Amino acid sequence: MMLVEETTVPLSALPVATFQDHMRMGSGFSDDGMQNGLLEGFLRAAVAAIEARTGKITIERTFSLSLTAWRNSAAQPLPLAPVSAIIDVALLDRAGAETIVASDSYRLLKDAHRPKLEAMGAALPRIPQGGSVRIHLSAGYGPDWSDLPADLAQAILMLAAHYYEFRHDNFGSGRAMPYGVSSLIERFRNIRLFDGGRS
Repeated sequence: MMLVEETTVPLSALPVATFQDHMRMGSGFSDDGMQNGLLEGFLRAAVAAIEARTGKITIERTFSLSLTAWRNSAAQPLPLAPVSAIIDVALLDRAGAETIVASDSYRLLKDAHRPKLEAMGAALPRIPQGGSVRIHLSAGYGPDWSDLPADLAQAILMLAAHYYEFRHDNFGSGRAMPYGVSSLIERFRNIRLFDGGRS
């Protein structure tokens, strides 16, 4: 399995001004705008860390998932959530020649934790021998910061502030995720079942 992020979080979707306010409240942070690039970097790092910990995509963007075999021929679990749309599905043969799968042969089965690509008939299309399938999808709570659940947004701000406060600490507490952040994101984490696999 290979998951590729095809688009990144646009700067316009990051709450740099909100983060400035958060930092001023916490530590007398200057509002002269000179550190906006630094704040953007910490916000992006916090988004990436929380997405990795929860498997939830915050700001909407596109991904491609490549597989050499279906986990289940009737429905393929997707490794991230929430998935808003399946853009297309393509079969690639051993030489890399691509065939787009008819969109009426599958559907997106939405789920807060374990969305799936589900066959409309008996099975998903056969993957060519020595080839692969590529699922092009859109995932995230929405295109804007305001689309995020409030507790997830707060966790990102808290973690970004933590990264800022410990930016010079390479070996100490700056390395760990704070307890408050862990508490806020706990309900977004996937419950692993069946020998650690996703159901």
